[in-house]
Amino acid sequence: MTSESFNASVQLTDRQVEAGRGDHVAITGPAGTLTYAQLAARVAELATGLRELGVRPEERVLLVMSDRPETVITILAVMRLGAIAVPVSTMYNGAELGDLVRDCRARLVVATPEFEPVVREAVAGAPEVTRLLLTGPDWDAVMAAGRPVAPPYGTWRDSPALWLYTSGTTGAPKAAMHRHGAISDVYETYGRQVLGIRPDDRCLSVARLFFAYGIGNSMFFPLAAGATAILDPARPTPAGVLARVARERPTLFFAGPTFFAALLATDAHAGAPDDAFASVRLAVSAGEALPAEIYRRFTGRFGVDIIDGLGSTEALHIFISNRPGQVRPGTSGTVVPGYEARLLDERGVPVETGRPGHLYVRGDSIATGYWCRTATTRQVFQGEWLRTGDTYVREEDGSYRCLGRSNDMIKAGGIWVSPMEVEARLLQHESVGECAVVAYLDGEGLEKPVACVVPAPGRTVDPQELITFCRDGLASFKRPREVLVLDELPKTATGKIQRVVVRRLAADRLDKD
Repeated sequence: MTSESFNASVQLTDRQVEAGRGDHVAITGPAGTLTYAQLAARVAELATGLRELGVRPEERVLLVMSDRPETVITILAVMRLGAIAVPVSTMYNGAELGDLVRDCRARLVVATPEFEPVVREAVAGAPEVTRLLLTGPDWDAVMAAGRPVAPPYGTWRDSPALWLYTSGTTGAPKAAMHRHGAISDVYETYGRQVLGIRPDDRCLSVARLFFAYGIGNSMFFPLAAGATAILDPARPTPAGVLARVARERPTLFFAGPTFFAALLATDAHAGAPDDAFASVRLAVSAGEALPAEIYRRFTGRFGVDIIDGLGSTEALHIFISNRPGQVRPGTSGTVVPGYEARLLDERGVPVETGRPGHLYVRGDSIATGYWCRTATTRQVFQGEWLRTGDTYVREEDGSYRCLGRSNDMIKAGGIWVSPMEVEARLLQHESVGECAVVAYLDGEGLEKPVACVVPAPGRTVDPQELITFCRDGLASFKRPREVLVLDELPKTATGKIQRVVVRRLAADRLDKD
């Protein structure tokens, strides 16, 4: 019994050319511009060249590449020939990267030249790697060897297409395995029905292509819709992104809460006038919950609506989201069409509306599991359901409000406290730029909420004033018992706050007092 042929690479490239959109710009930015016809041709040539190089169907090809046309071409070419694209973070050092190369058993590693030293260090300890291919003359030669092109490999919707490494819900990096069909699933659910992406849209994403969030924003959604992706290989900074917005005039802008906060901290003299996002019809936030206060400040200053949503690497993109024109600030919105969600208590029993529970989700884009992580796969992928590791409350209006990661909840005085609820209150104070609320174990082993605060530009923080401010706006037991002032909050490569590190910093500071 055979399944119907389906190849995500063909769907994202050839289909647009067949529809008469070959001359429309598919990719643009400082690293180059390609029409759909040019993109489809290069993808087919590189796929054939990689096959001639000895890359086999279902074999992993690891990519260490900045955001540029060559990266999109390589990912699509690998999928076209039936192999598995494994784009990984460009922020790893040689030892960290070497662990991933060995874990995925890649024989071919493709990289952009700026990462050559780190990649060579990584592959030196990975004996299965037989070839390092750098973009430039060698990459061009492989593409030239692919003429004339071969037809795409006969993959199915359930054929493996893409692995994305994530620390996800359980710590150490592991590869979430995704099917060809999942790529069209996230477009049909979130991209088409929530984002409403159109062929005339221009997409600019702060999240990079090696993240699930970024690859949807800059590749899956624009290419599936026949729109344009704006790629910038430079490390994202507020000044650099604002310059790119001014030059490229995107209509859809994607970032995370930390970056939206950084943009708010940038004044008009640094390139952030109030009309900086005049071309943008909609902004999207994901990665962690968007505080209501940051939403209000950003929309109030720049006049652009932000739809916050919840997704994960394991689900490939966003499965709970606010809707354009129907934003409920401080919530992740409602379930995206095509998905189902449920909240369960510690015993696995559904909780009532208004009560916190562990969030589970199911939908066709969910990964098939983690590569070579049987125990963890069984813990996270439970039948059709994905255990997200988040604690949520479902409100009466059907929206979902995040209380934080399940292991970040604080039990103060025997009552559960959501760090995000306290952080949302703190961010309403004019002196607070960023904050993180974590648990601190006192001398008696009891948990206390402690707030670590970064002052807003030009402001100073009065700890006692902030504690009183929280007590006035929240139930007394939720107030932080201490406020610590920091120059900056430690963050991951994706811009998420590293709460484990914040907890350690707070404990070190308080233990010395």
